[in-house]
Amino acid sequence: MSTTNIETWAVDLAEVTYLHPFVGSEGLLAIVGIVLWLGWHVWQCRFESAQYELTIRDHATDENIAKRLKEH
Repeated sequence: MSTTNIETWAVDLAEVTYLHPFVGSEGLLAIVGIVLWLGWHVWQCRFESAQYELTIRDHATDENIAKRLKEH
């Protein structure tokens, strides 16, 4: 399977123009990657905060806190 028009590597590579598909889209792909990366971080922070709040709500009752303070 070939994605370029190169049939043999026994040529002068200075004459070869494109070695990979989607030439010229590197900047756009980098921007998309950075936006997705930042979006994932925002989502992860929100998800972890929500999980933390659920844990606090479920376990941080006055009774549990008093019981733990008596243990120490």
